[in-house]
Amino acid sequence: MEIPKVKVIGKSHVKPKKDIGRKECQLVTFDLPYLAFYYNQKLMLYKGNDNFEGSVEKLKEGLSVVLVDFYQLAGKLGKDEEGVFRVEYDDEMEGVEVVEALADEISIDDLLVEEGTSSLKGLIPYNGVLNLEGSHRPLLAIQVTKLKDGTAIGCAFNHAILDGTSTWHFMSSWAEICSGSDTISVPPFLERTKARNARVKLDLSLPSDPRASSNGDAKDTKASSNGDTKDTKASSNGDGNTEPQLRERVFKFSEAAVDKIKSTVNANNPPSDGSKPFTTFQSLSAHIWRHVTQARELKPEDYTVYTVFADCRKRVDPPMPDSYFGNLIQAVFTVTAAGLLLAHPVQFGASTIQKAIEAHDAKAIENRNSEWEKAPKIFQYKDAGVNCVAVGSSPRFKVYDVDFGFGKPVVVRSGGNNRFDGMVYLYQGKSGGRSIDVEISLEAGAMEKLEKDQEFLLNV
Repeated sequence: MEIPKVKVIGKSHVKPKKDIGRKECQLVTFDLPYLAFYYNQKLMLYKGNDNFEGSVEKLKEGLSVVLVDFYQLAGKLGKDEEGVFRVEYDDEMEGVEVVEALADEISIDDLLVEEGTSSLKGLIPYNGVLNLEGSHRPLLAIQVTKLKDGTAIGCAFNHAILDGTSTWHFMSSWAEICSGSDTISVPPFLERTKARNARVKLDLSLPSDPRASSNGDAKDTKASSNGDTKDTKASSNGDGNTEPQLRERVFKFSEAAVDKIKSTVNANNPPSDGSKPFTTFQSLSAHIWRHVTQARELKPEDYTVYTVFADCRKRVDPPMPDSYFGNLIQAVFTVTAAGLLLAHPVQFGASTIQKAIEAHDAKAIENRNSEWEKAPKIFQYKDAGVNCVAVGSSPRFKVYDVDFGFGKPVVVRSGGNNRFDGMVYLYQGKSGGRSIDVEISLEAGAMEKLEKDQEFLLNV
């Protein structure tokens, strides 16, 4: 569906409610790899808009309060005198960008389609904007749009300064204030250097063509720690070919379907051999990996990579609190031949994923960080591997509890940024319980096959 016109009716900036003074916070090894990703986009749709202007003012007032704790989101990216990236904040900065818009020809039902993100594009700011641009743009941009029968809240977060856990911590805290609380229940833990304190100098610059940020071409992006400057490759398949035509779909797995997937994967996994039962995440991941690989019709000898962006808060030594604000994730990779994955029962894929996740302990994290600090490489969002299935977000995030005082969201979606062939976002299902919504981006031909795969769909 082509979205009717969205008309911007106002733009303002929101700063923390009280003066904080000058603050600087060094970005650490967990943050820096995301500088050449795009802003992370989220969209929430709410029923009703009886008092749109009043709701916008309430959101802005709540935002000013919550930014006192989350002031880094009101800052900018900068560098210190040695070229180390950091978040900089002072009371003179403009703060968070808030756009008000009108789309009164669009209803909530128009946007509940499970296909694509093009219909959502006009409702979320900063499409195609690189995180590096946070040096001259706000680190958080919000668009509040009045729909025919509801309100859309679209957010774009600079991914170089926070991950999914921190994103939803902020969102729930903002909603808490808007719902009448004077203070937030869980303040953010802002001391990034407690997780890692290596100072990595990066020589990074935006692509020379200012239009490059809107078409995903960031081939000029460079990283250097010791004068050895390397070009970042923009192609997801390493050969420079044009990207395939992608389609995006949301597959809604009911609680019964999720339980069936998990019980099937665990059915032939006897604990007597010392193996652990597979978790819901591992079971669903193996199910998705297997059926996407099948839909791609890979040759038996073709490699396929599974990637998960693992939360390292409890994996690092010493462990960090859940409230740690920043990026504390790392990509965990595992690879196998497509023929092996498909010739074996689904337990094979689940076991491969389980071993990779369990092996990513404090020692593995330390080794990964040390290697990266010696020779930094700034990846693009699509460098997740060949024939990849890459899983981001988490059904553990309580996205449907984000109530600003006018009800819970009808739907939560990701925007069009940071999508490539094989990117998967997992969300808590709207129906609650153990239901999970699975957003998948795939090459059009493979998506068509996946949509017809009854074993994948499990319409229980």
